[in-house]
Amino acid sequence: MSLSPAERYALSRQQRRQPRLGEFAAEQRFDLDPFQRAACAALDEGRSVLVAAPTGAGKTIVAEFAVYLAMQSTDAKVFYTTPIKALSNQKFQELGDRWGADQVGLLTGDTNVNSNARIVVMTTEVLRNMLYADSPLLDRLAFVVMDEVHYLADRFRGAVWEEVIIHLPEDVRLVSLSATVSNAEEFGDWLQTVRGDTDVIVSEERPVPLEQHVLVRQKLIDLFDSSGQAATHRVNPELKQLARARGRSIDSRSQRGRRGGDRGRFHRPDQGARMDRPEAIAMLQAKHLLPAIVFIFSRAGCDQAVRQVLRSGIRLTDASEREQIRQIVEGRARQLRDEDLAVLGYWEWLEGLERGVAAHHAGMLPVFKEIVEELFQEKLLKVVFATETLALGVNMPARSVVLEKLEKFNGEARVPITPGEYTQLTGRAGRRGIDIEGHSVIHWVDGLDPEAVASLASRRSYPLNSSFKPTYNMAVNLIEQFGRERTRQVLELSFAQFQADRAVVDLARTLRKQEESMAGYEQAMRCHLGDFAEYSGLRRRIGELERQGSKGNPTHAQRERMQRELNAVRKQMRSHPCHGCAEREAHSRWAERWWRLKKEHDQLQGQIRSRTGQVAKRFDRVTDVLQRLGYLEPAGGGELVSTAAGRILKRIYGERDLLVAECLRRGHWEGLDAANLAAMAATLVYEPRRDDRGVEYRLPRGIFRSALERTTDAWAELDDLERDHRLPGSEVPSPALANAMWSWARGVGLGTVLEDTDLAAGDFVRLTKQVIDLLDQVSIVADAELGTAARAAIDGVRRGVVVDGTVG
Repeated sequence: MSLSPAERYALSRQQRRQPRLGEFAAEQRFDLDPFQRAACAALDEGRSVLVAAPTGAGKTIVAEFAVYLAMQSTDAKVFYTTPIKALSNQKFQELGDRWGADQVGLLTGDTNVNSNARIVVMTTEVLRNMLYADSPLLDRLAFVVMDEVHYLADRFRGAVWEEVIIHLPEDVRLVSLSATVSNAEEFGDWLQTVRGDTDVIVSEERPVPLEQHVLVRQKLIDLFDSSGQAATHRVNPELKQLARARGRSIDSRSQRGRRGGDRGRFHRPDQGARMDRPEAIAMLQAKHLLPAIVFIFSRAGCDQAVRQVLRSGIRLTDASEREQIRQIVEGRARQLRDEDLAVLGYWEWLEGLERGVAAHHAGMLPVFKEIVEELFQEKLLKVVFATETLALGVNMPARSVVLEKLEKFNGEARVPITPGEYTQLTGRAGRRGIDIEGHSVIHWVDGLDPEAVASLASRRSYPLNSSFKPTYNMAVNLIEQFGRERTRQVLELSFAQFQADRAVVDLARTLRKQEESMAGYEQAMRCHLGDFAEYSGLRRRIGELERQGSKGNPTHAQRERMQRELNAVRKQMRSHPCHGCAEREAHSRWAERWWRLKKEHDQLQGQIRSRTGQVAKRFDRVTDVLQRLGYLEPAGGGELVSTAAGRILKRIYGERDLLVAECLRRGHWEGLDAANLAAMAATLVYEPRRDDRGVEYRLPRGIFRSALERTTDAWAELDDLERDHRLPGSEVPSPALANAMWSWARGVGLGTVLEDTDLAAGDFVRLTKQVIDLLDQVSIVADAELGTAARAAIDGVRRGVVVDGTVG
């Protein structure tokens, strides 16, 4: 990047004024982009920053500068938080390579490595728990990096980000890294409110330009018109013509089908317009567009795609690359047990890797996913078929990104991907310092609308909306720390309430406009003979009574009562002074408009009332439930304090915090041995699929069944209580995987357990780590006997693939 003389002068002045930034910049492989330099300068001057920029733009440079600043002092610490453990593991390795293994720690709930280090990488939940526990590890904390901070929109886990931002000590500087969101300034305003001086740095520029194409038959067609006269983001006329032509051919086929000569062909995919996967990969290779990530929104689809490509005989690696691949894989997978390798499909997976092809999705064993990531970063893998989880954070840039479809299944229906998802996915295309441009390739399907695709590709941002809601654990922790009234004030600082308040401002503006219109309607319907609003109200009541009488099948008594009221109102209307007005019908038309607008006005007022203080209102309902159950008790002056039961609840984190605390308090799990307790933990953490509900499952024998019955009864009582207090309640615990976890805790082999679960290995490992996390919490707060059983259960399930190949 060449600088003008004025820019070089400004840069030299900044380097003299900020020598630490100059030294850091000199160490980088690339010149700092303007947005990176601006964000780093803000940190150097003592402010927090929010950096919103596209995937692959280099946001993490700002985080690395925060680490650099902390390490320039003698004892300052920096915490680097991420939303997923895979990203935590990756940052742990990168920072360890840069600063030395002794300076870097890792905390991910199930992994604890060098926690007293000056640089500690952790999941956001771990930091939230440390803040509530007032952990000594927070001493000398200077910076917190919140990578992928837009994750706070996640409806299941997003609230944790807000809890951390609100409760961090005031002197800690925050480095928030986000994808490009359309309301970055709004989010920055909130950060300014709760954290103090915060600079908002927004960049829309990709360091590597993105070329966008549509793959039709054997031809790669540019999505946008590349002619010199073309307007920005104008759709390629060739694609428009193709869409029209294919639309006509479909219409004609459907007409023939209705005549009987071509029945059914309208519903068949047009194979002529779509290349199969091996052909598409061969074409990408011929055009030098590998390595590529092919996004398929299905785990089974990713695995099937790998098998299909391998069956075609494709080999994308040379002998030297195959040797490197085998060495890396054998080194990383050495810890896996021989008896597990066949169960995991290791040999078929290795064959795909050696030929340069792999899948990447959440159903894979974590160590397998990590190996795929490492091989791709080393340019040894050429094609990875991945689900959209790969788009979140993990450093796997490619030359090309391929989208086979522009819709995905969201758990209930097939829905189009959003502009934000499209930006995240295609953001992987283009490797800085390697490619001069990245490429996105969309497979043509019949019905594809080039204009809609262009709109999707042109909108590079999406709104960031809060998912914050007070929980039972949060309420107990905050009340113990601040008291009830101060906690209500703290919760009013949430981004959720900030957005609601801003929405109220907009609603109030609409309300004022409606009131102005209503005043105009009132003037237009004014009658010199009397109160026309009163008269029009009588007319409306007559209409309501007539409609009621025509609906349903009223009893004789009901019909007589309605008729009496109808006669009375008609009499009132006829005797009203306005009934004799010559302009009565003209006034009535204005009155109808007034009544319609009044109905909208009343609804809007209701919305404003519901939004004002909505977070505190939910908090009040949560505390009412906790008081009713005895987790909180009055302390005078309107304040509340936690009871002994409340002090147990404050150490239980998760979706079922209150249910776990209730079962411990009531002794529902007394007498459970290690395997049965592991089975119970699986029942509480497993989120069943829709087709799992209402199914009979094989359960562990003996005492588990009665303990499950007591636990389910406790859930039903809590669910009723929550709904009585206008809280949403929860799903009944599912024992679908209880028997599998019971077997695993008793030493049964992986193959047998996976057969019993119908789970992929990666899903089973993830579930087991959630079980370990819950058992660890139980071991701390339960009585001696149950605590011992919980620790034994952890030892029973933390074995084999659950720990093999993991960091630390």
